[in-house]
This record gives sequence, structure tokens and C-alpha cells, in this order.
Amino acid sequence: MPLSEHEQRVLQQLEQSLKSDDPSFEKKVRETTVYRLAGRRIRWAVLLFIAGMTILLACFSWSVPLGMLGVVVMFIAGAVVERNLRLMGRASIFDLGLTRHARAATEGAKTETPPWAKFLRRPPTGE
Repeated sequence: MPLSEHEQRVLQQLEQSLKSDDPSFEKKVRETTVYRLAGRRIRWAVLLFIAGMTILLACFSWSVPLGMLGVVVMFIAGAVVERNLRLMGRASIFDLGLTRHARAATEGAKTETPPWAKFLRRPPTGE
């Protein structure tokens, strides 16, 4: 259901007040994407996984509970990676549904035909 004119005005006023009150927050919200946030989480989870593997390899031979702690850390890191990959996948499925012009409007990209599409539409060479 679309917003009424009054609701749209109120929303625009809220946006303008946010931009004027805290421009750094507005810039941060505008530039942060699902991919950037999920990518950052995945990088931290990979480092956590490596730390868990290090704990496992270094401590398992002389302390089984510490080795198990390493396994638990690795499991948590793997779960974080999987969850964020799913999040990125869901977002990319949504992006596939966008037309080229809508994607360009949301991302500020060019609307020209991609090179692979030009290649696929080439007329066949004479045989």
C-alpha cells in the first residue's frame, strides 16, 4: 500500500533532519550494503576459524578440553560464514530480479549493454 501525501512529506522531513543533524551517519547508511557488511563478517569469521584451528592443533595433545574449545570456536566461525553467505545469496537473488536500468538507478552504474550480452547477440559468421 503506497504512502499518503502527508506520510511522504513527514518521511521527507525526517530524512532532511537526519541529513542536517548527522551527515556522517547519513553517509554511512548510504554507503553500507549487504555485501560489504556480510563480507566483513565473513573475514572476521575466517580469522576466528584459523584461531580455533590453531588452538586445536596447539593444545589438543596436552589438554583435551582446550582442544575441544578450538573445535567449538571453529564450529561457530563456520556457522557465521554460512549464515552470511546465505544472506549474500538472498541479496544477489533479489538483485537478479532487478532490471538493468533499475540496478543502475540504485547503484549509480552505467546502463549500457554488458559485453557478454553483446557477444551472445552477435549475428553468426557466414558458413
